[in-house]
Amino acid sequence: MASLLAYLEYFFAGYAALTVFFYMLSLVIPKAAFAARSLASYIALLASTMFGVFISIAMRLVGWTHSAQWATGRSFKYLMALLTGITFVVEDPKDTLNSLRPAVFVGNHQTELDVLMLGCMFPKHCSMTAKSSLKKTPFLGWFMTLSGCIFINRVNTKDARNVMAGAADEIRSKRQSVYLFPEGTRSYAKEPSLLPFKKGAFHLAIQAQVPIVPCVVANYSHVFSIKGFEFNAGTVPVKVLDPIPTAGLTAADVDELTRTTRELMLKELVELTARVRGQALPAAKHTNGAVKASGVDMKVAA
Repeated sequence: MASLLAYLEYFFAGYAALTVFFYMLSLVIPKAAFAARSLASYIALLASTMFGVFISIAMRLVGWTHSAQWATGRSFKYLMALLTGITFVVEDPKDTLNSLRPAVFVGNHQTELDVLMLGCMFPKHCSMTAKSSLKKTPFLGWFMTLSGCIFINRVNTKDARNVMAGAADEIRSKRQSVYLFPEGTRSYAKEPSLLPFKKGAFHLAIQAQVPIVPCVVANYSHVFSIKGFEFNAGTVPVKVLDPIPTAGLTAADVDELTRTTRELMLKELVELTARVRGQALPAAKHTNGAVKASGVDMKVAA
């Protein structure tokens, strides 16, 4: 046991020294900041994950299971601000994050740094969704189970409606909100844009008869870009848009709901990014006041 502790002590001391070295080197070679902040981010994520396991157990014991992901996310937010100088600032004009429950929150998905975005804006009584097979994954699966993650069984399913049926029941019974990325994958876009939306989140909201809440993150390729080896300190805004009601909607309305939500988010993404960059808004094609958007498919976003 003593030898293990000694090994861990040497490891973390070396890790910290290497991180500081790259930060110092970045004063001469700016690209070294990518290595420095990457190392700092990994250790912050590790520390927050370990904290998450313990806080999930504690919150489960006192009946606050569904706020465990919120608590874990906030710990990551403060560690990242301290170690990397990066944070996301939430603009929530109607205090939707604190006042609306349950709901299906949807957001644009840019890079791995979206984990920090979730840590900064994740509301209480909200969780991510995950494949049910992840329950058996050591540590990760345990944390997800303990923190009230909503698991989706994708085995032998034919469409998004079937996949989301069980999750919708859980949202209603537990009044548990969920957050999904309807693009389904990271875009790594350098300019404000959205990939085609998958329909799973919208089937889920309609089946549960809860509002869709679009959350738009300004394009932050100037802060973090894997291809460009950019990883800089900075503040990125996140805008929470007005909830979109689904009461009375049916599966027949999914296509229209998906399309209009994507149009609203794309319009806000362009405007928010232009404001951050101090640019004039680019000319855009509109249909009834909304930016034109294209393409959705039936794959489930999770």
